[in-house]
Amino acid sequence: MLGIVPAAGRGSRIQPLGFSKELLPVGSRIDGQTERPCAVSEYLVRRMVQAGVDKICFIIGSGKSDILEYYAAGYGDAAALFVVQPNPVGLCDAIFRAAPLVAPDEVVLVGLPDTIWFPEDGFRHLPDDQLSFLLFPVDQPEFFDAVVTDVHERVIEIQVKRQDAATNWVWGAFKMPGHILHQLAALWRERERSDEYIGTLVNAYIAAGGTAFGVRAGSDYVDVGTFNGYRTALRLLENDASSAQRRPTMIMPGAQSHLPVVPGEGA
Repeated sequence: MLGIVPAAGRGSRIQPLGFSKELLPVGSRIDGQTERPCAVSEYLVRRMVQAGVDKICFIIGSGKSDILEYYAAGYGDAAALFVVQPNPVGLCDAIFRAAPLVAPDEVVLVGLPDTIWFPEDGFRHLPDDQLSFLLFPVDQPEFFDAVVTDVHERVIEIQVKRQDAATNWVWGAFKMPGHILHQLAALWRERERSDEYIGTLVNAYIAAGGTAFGVRAGSDYVDVGTFNGYRTALRLLENDASSAQRRPTMIMPGAQSHLPVVPGEGA
């Protein structure tokens, strides 16, 4: 099982930073007996590892060697792979750069490394054999990709940052078997690589006879790529830490053991 983490973006909404936005400290983790800052991307990576991935492919820009250094030893029991996206020209381009590493029968997880969401086991709510999106309710769907589904959870349309979004359920992560990833990559190439967003490509995939599902299993979703989102994430993590129902296992980058989160901190 492979996790794809597109991390080549410039992070212009929250700059200036002295490091990649994916390493922005949000909350904390325990390293041995010491409490340390937790990089925002760790929340996604941890969810992937808990879902069963044994390889995580980071798509990084040519100037993002700090991400390579941070995750070089892997994360938990998952090995780290790195692929360079020379120019940050969109999510589709980033995701499909990992396609040569994916076997047709391999399950693939994709998420955004500057987001924090719950429940932590969200990936487990998605089927392994279909293209499926983990959906979250948000107050302002026009800033995200709203996913319109029918009563059977089939995706009718993904509305990419539409002011008149027909639903407040947006995708935050997705899963698919490798052969569907390759089908999407082929369609993207047929469309002359014109799709920047995965939503427009999936709409074309559905129009051509493909099937996708939207699973409304998400509860909280925060984009940490803005200052307002950063503040919201801190409040979410603080509230989560006070809830006994959401106290997770912490997995250190490169570590082989699972350590508990310090009460009152972490995600």
